[in-house]
Amino acid sequence: MENILLIDCNNFFASCEELFNPSLKGKAICVLSNNDGCIVARSNAAKNLGVPMGMPYFMAKKKFKNVIYLSGNLKKYSEISKRIMKKLYDFTPSVEQYSIDEAFLDIKGCLNCHKKTPVELAVQIRKEIKEEIGIDVSVGVSKTKTLSKIASEIAKNQIRKNIQTKTLGVYEINENNLDKILENTPIQEVWGVGSNLHKFFRKHNIINAKMFVKLDDDFIQRNLGKKGLELKMELIGIKAYQVIDYYVAPKSISKSSSFKEFTTDKAYIINELNGHLHRVCIKLRSHNLRAGVLSVMLRTKDFRVDSEKFVFDIPKDSEFELYETMHRLFNFLYKEGVIYRSSGVTVSKLTDKEDIQLILFESDADKKKKKLSNAWDKIEQKFGYGAISVGIKKKKEEEK
Repeated sequence: MENILLIDCNNFFASCEELFNPSLKGKAICVLSNNDGCIVARSNAAKNLGVPMGMPYFMAKKKFKNVIYLSGNLKKYSEISKRIMKKLYDFTPSVEQYSIDEAFLDIKGCLNCHKKTPVELAVQIRKEIKEEIGIDVSVGVSKTKTLSKIASEIAKNQIRKNIQTKTLGVYEINENNLDKILENTPIQEVWGVGSNLHKFFRKHNIINAKMFVKLDDDFIQRNLGKKGLELKMELIGIKAYQVIDYYVAPKSISKSSSFKEFTTDKAYIINELNGHLHRVCIKLRSHNLRAGVLSVMLRTKDFRVDSEKFVFDIPKDSEFELYETMHRLFNFLYKEGVIYRSSGVTVSKLTDKEDIQLILFESDADKKKKKLSNAWDKIEQKFGYGAISVGIKKKKEEEK
């Protein structure tokens, strides 16, 4: 039975913007990343013009002048996402949110309750999300997560190309069409196949998913290990990855973004890093975690990445405990005269706050830093993100 669904919001950020401003519907719009660095979402009209995902804004606005460019608003998009995810629990308790705009559902135990086939239930889910929330979604239906992901992409393409079917926006991969789907699916488009794996497949002239599943298990085991065998299982319809409907703590938390313009401005880059660190710490505290490692990344104009990390004796979750270390790492990485395009902060070696041994001799200064961070959280919960900020103020002669 095909009982795994993948719900995928179509052009999610762009669709949210159309929801906020209906006059944008049907127009070529692109949503930009933080600081308007690059394109992170496109409407179908923009896709049809050939606007590529990830293209830097300064290049796109010159090449595609008839496109409407909008600064992204992650907070608003997150609110819409929460409404959609909450809605999915009306159909099954087994929901795994995979990203801000995607979720896997296991409907095996709910079909009798709904008295519908998997495809009929998928059609209903799509209809109710559209009517109640205003966002169009594609739904992939199959036996495994990987096949459902492929099915959702097919459903999405049918919407974009306006291919009329009885179940527009919903596609099922089953025993009848599996072989043909695998043959028509380029191996690099399979969920979980990254650039390194794609290089391996190219080396062995494996160009589609069907060619991969025809490989002997021994060959896959020797060259790709357990993950390779699991991928084959998923593609032939044997479940290797369950829908995880329980909380799993993140292994690391990152925040990065491109600058509005390439820069050598030291104060500007530090302010960007301050913002990244604050967002990372908000997430740390929301998950009740502390970080044992802090990493800082700078990317130059020519895409060279420089990074450095620091390991703490005692895990931390407060910006005010981490700022000094972050600035030391930055000063080590920053080179005068080098032109930078983006920056980022990552925390890792995360530990649950409850698992950390009580620090009996914590300094008054550290206690104050934690209180400041908690107070900051409360202010932003009441007045919104960015109500207050910490930054580096330029000297008057630098502002001229």
